[in-house]
Amino acid sequence: MKKSLVTLAVLMGSMSNAMAASPNSVGCGLGAQLFDGQSGIFPQVLAVTTNGTFGNQTFGISTGTLGCDPDGTVVASARIPMFVGANMENLARDMATGKGESLESLAALLGVAEQDKSSFFTATKSNFGRIFARDNVTSGDVVASLYQVMQEDAALAQYVPA
Repeated sequence: MKKSLVTLAVLMGSMSNAMAASPNSVGCGLGAQLFDGQSGIFPQVLAVTTNGTFGNQTFGISTGTLGCDPDGTVVASARIPMFVGANMENLARDMATGKGESLESLAALLGVAEQDKSSFFTATKSNFGRIFARDNVTSGDVVASLYQVMQEDAALAQYVPA
């Protein structure tokens, strides 16, 4: 039973959620409340899974409960690491080939203009080994390496958050 719950949590954790800005990496909602103060990948995955399973973030944002702020602002700097963390496997596959749905979504989250998408896709493909530098790379490492690659390209540097 416990192994099934962990497997379910990991699988559901790979689904991206629209989240309001929050002082943690999982957003607000029941999961954030239940796992408040815990750190590491396992509590984060369980918190995101709980939020996604019960669809409670919308309720929390609408009512100002569950640690959600109805007047909150979605911040790009928070969305990128959350998206990368939830989509690591798909992004690795897409970056390795220079195309794919998750890479398109990442470009959209970064605000990459249509005329620069080709450069973005090429940069991620040609620098795949730098972005995913090791087998146990973290989402934070991926984001930092991606920003570094983008900073080195005149067209893409404008999309790196300050």
